[in-house]
Amino acid sequence: MRTSRWVVTTYVLIIIMGLLAALPNILTDQQKAALPGWLPSKQVTLGLDLRGGSHLVLEVDAPALKADRLKALASETRTLMSTESVRGQVAVEGETVSIRITDPDGRAKILGKLREEVTQVQQAGMKGSVPDVLIQPTGDRIVLSLSEAGIADRINQAIGQSVEIVRQRVDQIGVAEPTIQRIGTDRILVQLPGLQDPTRLRELLGSTAQMSFHMVAPENYGVVPEGVTMMPDSKTGAQLPIYDKVALSGDHLSDARSGFDQKTNQPIVSFRFDAVGTKQFADITKHHVGKPFAIVLDGKVLTAPVIQGPILGGSGQITGNFTIEDTVVLSALLRAGALPAPLTVIEERTVGPDLGADVINMGLTTGLIGFGLVVGLMLLLYRGWGLIASFALFLNVALTIGILSFIGATLTLPGIAGIILGIGIAVDANILINERIREESNKGVSAMAALDRGFNAAYSTILDANVTTLIATGLLFMFGSGPVKGFAVTMIIGTLVSLFTAVAVVRILMTFWVRQRRMKKINVDPLFRFVKDGSRISFMKARYAGIAGSLILSVASIGLFMKPGLNYGIDFTGGIQVEVATPGPANLADLRSELSKLGLGEITLQEIGGKDHVLIRIQRQDGGEAAQTAAVNSVRSALHQIDPQIDVARTEVVGPKVSGELARDGVLAVIIASIAMLIYIWWRFEWNFAVGAIATLALDTTKMIGFFALTGVDFNLTAIAALLTFIGYSVNDKVVVYDRMRENIRLAKRYDLRSIIDVSINQVMGRCIFTSMTTLLAIVPMAIWGGSAVENFALPMVFGVIIATTSSIFIAAPILLFLGNLAQRHQHSGVSQIEAPTL
Repeated sequence: MRTSRWVVTTYVLIIIMGLLAALPNILTDQQKAALPGWLPSKQVTLGLDLRGGSHLVLEVDAPALKADRLKALASETRTLMSTESVRGQVAVEGETVSIRITDPDGRAKILGKLREEVTQVQQAGMKGSVPDVLIQPTGDRIVLSLSEAGIADRINQAIGQSVEIVRQRVDQIGVAEPTIQRIGTDRILVQLPGLQDPTRLRELLGSTAQMSFHMVAPENYGVVPEGVTMMPDSKTGAQLPIYDKVALSGDHLSDARSGFDQKTNQPIVSFRFDAVGTKQFADITKHHVGKPFAIVLDGKVLTAPVIQGPILGGSGQITGNFTIEDTVVLSALLRAGALPAPLTVIEERTVGPDLGADVINMGLTTGLIGFGLVVGLMLLLYRGWGLIASFALFLNVALTIGILSFIGATLTLPGIAGIILGIGIAVDANILINERIREESNKGVSAMAALDRGFNAAYSTILDANVTTLIATGLLFMFGSGPVKGFAVTMIIGTLVSLFTAVAVVRILMTFWVRQRRMKKINVDPLFRFVKDGSRISFMKARYAGIAGSLILSVASIGLFMKPGLNYGIDFTGGIQVEVATPGPANLADLRSELSKLGLGEITLQEIGGKDHVLIRIQRQDGGEAAQTAAVNSVRSALHQIDPQIDVARTEVVGPKVSGELARDGVLAVIIASIAMLIYIWWRFEWNFAVGAIATLALDTTKMIGFFALTGVDFNLTAIAALLTFIGYSVNDKVVVYDRMRENIRLAKRYDLRSIIDVSINQVMGRCIFTSMTTLLAIVPMAIWGGSAVENFALPMVFGVIIATTSSIFIAAPILLFLGNLAQRHQHSGVSQIEAPTL
């Protein structure tokens, strides 16, 4: 129990640094400004669900990018054939470019030129390079197709360019502290604090802004000739014949500004070309006087004025039936430049600032109540020793916040839930230590010896229990997204910090107290116990009833899963979810009637948190990701028409692609977590312990699924977080019970497995109940006052803690007994089974 001074000094420095890192979070801006410059000043970054704002995930439209590349390839081939004076036909056929040249010499010449122009690109996972375009000559035809490596390279380049262009476009609307980053291979994350209505933003980010100038073809009422495409007018929708050949590319635009026409006072967009564009624009207008000249943006004709005369100054204007907002967005698009490919909004989540402030207050309130209840219970149980444990809990929370501040992590609502849950789970280590010290002290050993043996005995159990929690939360971090990932981060940090505070810090404080008081013996008996020391309750006598009851509940849960089934949230089904606050009690019938007129399919409404808060759910729309965006615009507009005072507090739009991925990742995370914990328990214990734990876990998990089905709580990403946390907690609880069984087996030379199990459960019964009580005290305030945002986490966890505790005693132990591996092995080795050791 001796700790060198340099180790104590290191611990003190770590604690001081952590507290200083956490300090700015409780100071005002003026107080922070008064701090010395060498002190940390960073605060925890609040997530959008706490401070309000918009979260969008954009995906590159790979099919459109591929189609554009094929179209460009066909155009380049036509130009090449014209340059080489080779006659033939070029056409895009499906996913290939077909070139038909009847002249063998001409075909050979073009084939050679095409091969020279092929670009070599790197292929993922392979050494060397491969061509981006595959060339296959067949008869009098040459077929060009894009290789997988070529497509991947195009997408990679497009994402790199798009991130910068999106950043420039976001800067145009003046949002403070935006987050714009690439995620995965083909997606961009955009988070904008404070922006509550992202309607204009979606237009700004979703538009490719590929602007070009084309000559208008003569009216042709027959078959559209090759090289001409019918394009719609952006306002009227009328079809105009436009030559495919680009007369002037929008890449040569140097500036674009919104303004007003001096004659008509109508909103316009004025533009200016660079030097090259100015010359080309002058040549076009000089040689095509009296002919219509179309300005095309993203395949739509903005305007097609007739050229009245040469324009030599390199400037012009775009007119039309524009609103002022239209010209602001259009000019911003043109200034930022064109995206290399369309970006589709596949996920959108928006939270109003008022709701965010309410969530922060709720989190602080429920956190303080939970912390106070846990501290009260520890003091009630262990008096002065409970005070040391409570101080360790305070350090746990403070250091967790300090680390979050130091690494620049984002704190979300589920992250607050993770800190609150971490308070309950961190107490487990303190209870284990106190219970072990009490057992050693009851054997009559001295105070220092009781401390030494108690900490040593508890350490391996604490380590095993925390590793299982880290496995579950680590996988949640890998497979989760957004706020759920924030929950995983706080849980991982909190778990690691608890190992430091509950073991290292508490050990030093308890040793210091014993030495200062010169204690001969330690008394850490709790004020009340549920199971008396030396009790001989035969839990295994009720093993058949316990397992039968568990199986009945699990079968019933499976039945509930089949019918009525889970109430899947939009994270898994896709669709739209809108939370609104009405000026008075909401009239659900009127709201439902008006929204049903939008023709968006099934719409459900329910009151949440009061009669003036309504949650509106709209089914996933047909037509892909773009249809979801159009639907949320319709809902916002309809709500404003119903009552302009209706406040949209939160919106979520999840496209079908994202919902499918979230469902897959959620199920995968649960499966992998179970397998990983099975492997760990197998490694740390033996195969029969691992199988017993996982079998019990399977029964526990089915009951949790039944709880979701029975209560109708939303089964979404937060529910997956609750399920994975429950799995970690459940295995954690079973590890503690199994660890005591393993210890008793090692102490006994000859034993009866059934008696060993009964004795072990009697010994850990108090710890199991106390840990469950502290965890429940931390979570229950969140379940009662947390609101709809966390109810699908807190409510299942309350149920889960009860299930995990009872199954550790009445299910996991009987299953281990039924396996009987240890007893059989001793029988086969010729060792007879006698009675259980006296422990």
